[in-house]
Amino acid sequence: MTDEPVSRRAVLAGGVGLAASFAGCISTSKTPPGSGGSATDSTSSSGDGGDGPGILKSGGSSTVYPIANNAQAYWNANRPASDTEYWGPEKYGIDTDQNLADYWGGLYGFDNGNGGDAPFPATVTLSHSGTGIEKLRKGQLDLGNSSAPVSAELPDATEAELAEFTDHVVGVDAQPIVVSQEIYDAGVTKITAETLKAIYTGEITNWSEVPDYEGPEKSIQVIGRAEGSGTDTAFRLNLFGDPNAPISGVDLRKGENQQVKTVVSSSNNAIAYMALAFVDDSVPAITLVFDGKEFIPGENLADKDYPLSRDLHMYTYDGTSKQEAAFLRMIISDYGQQNFVKPTGYAALTDERQQNQLSKLPDTQ
Repeated sequence: MTDEPVSRRAVLAGGVGLAASFAGCISTSKTPPGSGGSATDSTSSSGDGGDGPGILKSGGSSTVYPIANNAQAYWNANRPASDTEYWGPEKYGIDTDQNLADYWGGLYGFDNGNGGDAPFPATVTLSHSGTGIEKLRKGQLDLGNSSAPVSAELPDATEAELAEFTDHVVGVDAQPIVVSQEIYDAGVTKITAETLKAIYTGEITNWSEVPDYEGPEKSIQVIGRAEGSGTDTAFRLNLFGDPNAPISGVDLRKGENQQVKTVVSSSNNAIAYMALAFVDDSVPAITLVFDGKEFIPGENLADKDYPLSRDLHMYTYDGTSKQEAAFLRMIISDYGQQNFVKPTGYAALTDERQQNQLSKLPDTQ
């Protein structure tokens, strides 16, 4: 096994206990009972004074949250190899009789937990990308979850400052455009990129002004994500070509995908962009026409030329520790892609990209 990368960040000592589950989060896949470990970013944990590895803390993007939350739930539950519903390693070409977290932690020399516990506990907190990146940089998190590149989240950072971050891509999201059900039922099931730009810059303010689709005579409620959100940054970058492009037509900004979903589903005139994992029947997604090609929800949003696709990141800072690597390797592996990425509605990494991401991690023993 190679030596752990030198880091000025000591692994934070464990806390007084796993934080309580975030009450408003969505459930995107089955979660092992007794897993615990999720929280809002207003919750923090302090050292417990133990000699073993402390809590592995991740946090930030609400877009990456479903992946990270399911991963920590499975990790903390630490199911036996015989539990094929949650582990079943032989299905993924893994030859082991160890419990789930014991296996992945053992790849980096971590001892089995006591009484079936994971070798170390993992938590995930929920805010948005900018907060996750800043807390990572300050040493308050081990993994900073972001749905936009760190260079876009920290546009004023120097190359040397950006080089402190290691980018671990764990999946791919395709941001759909969603509208209120009343607008969808009125016939607005498709929109061009040019019209979408005009709505977000304030040039089009009424649904009746939307070309070709005969929208109702109703003002447009334009919903955006909070500035600093990776979803907002990626939207500006992908649609306008500039992560700081002004979009003055926005009426309301929300910090999390869940909040955007609530606003759109309870309104009768809204339009928004959000992470694919949060779309359901209450927030219908519409077709986006870009350069003459129709990108249809449920059909081809995963195409590489869909303009609103973006990578999902879990950053480490000042090197990647073995503790961080054990958790990341689980997510990036075939097992993690099948259990944490695909069930949330995101696209798994291609084989080539998966191998590239695995190569960034410290060698196993």
